[in-house]
Amino acid sequence: MEHLKAWKDAEDRKPLLLNGVRQCGKTYVCREFGETYFEDVAYFYFEGNKGLASVFEYDFDVDRMVDELGNIIRGKEIIPGKTLVIFDEIQSCPSAITSLKYFCENMRELHIICAGSLLGVSLKRDQISFPVGKVDRLLMYPMTFSEFLRADGGEAIYYGVQKYGVDRELPELYTRALEKALKYYYIVGGMPEVVNKWVQTHNFEEVQRLQDNILLDYSSDFAKHAPKTDIPKLGWIWDSVPKQLAKDNNKFVFSHVKAGRRSSELEDALEWLTDAGLVYRLEMVSNPELPLAFYADASFFKVYMADVGLLRRKAGVSHKTILEDSDLYKNFKGAFTENFVLTELLTQGIRPYFWRSGNTAELDFLFEWEDHIIPVEAKAEVHTRAKSYRQYCKKYKPRTGFKFSMKNVGNHTVEETLTYCVPLYLIWRVKEYCRCG
Repeated sequence: MEHLKAWKDAEDRKPLLLNGVRQCGKTYVCREFGETYFEDVAYFYFEGNKGLASVFEYDFDVDRMVDELGNIIRGKEIIPGKTLVIFDEIQSCPSAITSLKYFCENMRELHIICAGSLLGVSLKRDQISFPVGKVDRLLMYPMTFSEFLRADGGEAIYYGVQKYGVDRELPELYTRALEKALKYYYIVGGMPEVVNKWVQTHNFEEVQRLQDNILLDYSSDFAKHAPKTDIPKLGWIWDSVPKQLAKDNNKFVFSHVKAGRRSSELEDALEWLTDAGLVYRLEMVSNPELPLAFYADASFFKVYMADVGLLRRKAGVSHKTILEDSDLYKNFKGAFTENFVLTELLTQGIRPYFWRSGNTAELDFLFEWEDHIIPVEAKAEVHTRAKSYRQYCKKYKPRTGFKFSMKNVGNHTVEETLTYCVPLYLIWRVKEYCRCG
């Protein structure tokens, strides 16, 4: 919402494309934003609406389009500066996407927000003429842990934590509550509908019912939006992600997806899932130099899911297993923790990679901060000894680094590297640590 408010008041504002995985709350936040900050909201839903699409198929005269959208389709005038126009599922109307160029050039005073879940997929599949340089873009994610904490009655804990400096241990008053909330987040995840149900009921069966529905909806999207030849491949890869994460060497291996299938046959399907926002690819860097993207190996990567709650449900991990910290899921717990750390970093605008040196050392994450590279080791428990982290620090001598675990806040030096010990439930403060280092 803060991003949308800043966009509304920007002098160089352009039509805004709000993208994100399906069911992460895009439509809700658009409507809420319009009802809060505008006199009027003009909402248009494109999927399956040929009459609406026809407005954009004659020409791109913005005065004509606004007149027809307002006075004919909705029966109420659209007034620039007072009306927020919402184009939902805009990827279903390629000409509406093209029209954004003309709205930007000829009617910039009109506030337009466009939401689309499969926009990345549609742009490639339909070869849509994208208005490069004529739109603002914003990527929306499922709810983070700190958002979940506040939604579930933990606002006092959230704001109380911020009274403590980043190098000061938290009292047990906070740590116990945060550890419990993190377990609940691992179970529920960040899909808004699921979080809402949890907040209302605190019923695990109800949470899992909604998670199952979302997973089924995603599978239905494969059949509805993907090329027919890719539909079975999407299902194979989608089912393979939790299984491959559970392995010790969780590099994504195409031959493990389906016996006898090669990477060349499955790459397009994995790219579809990535474009849809359902999975994230974490690429390897063996030579950590700036910029990291230049040295990333796109052929060597790991694959994670966009939401830890859906990952837990898809993997078949019981809520009791997480609440009781069962030893029976010890191997998967490490990869599950990595998935959580990845999503927390991505939502803060941090693009991480992982580091590997031959077959002897592997570091969970690396990311850039200003003019240096920060190494990260992630542990699921209190134990923070990390041989690969020490090896990396000894070889590359970074200024600062992180160990994420269930250990309380602290810092120490590893091979001359100032290393912050940050509890997993405080990763949302990582930029504060970066500024201090």
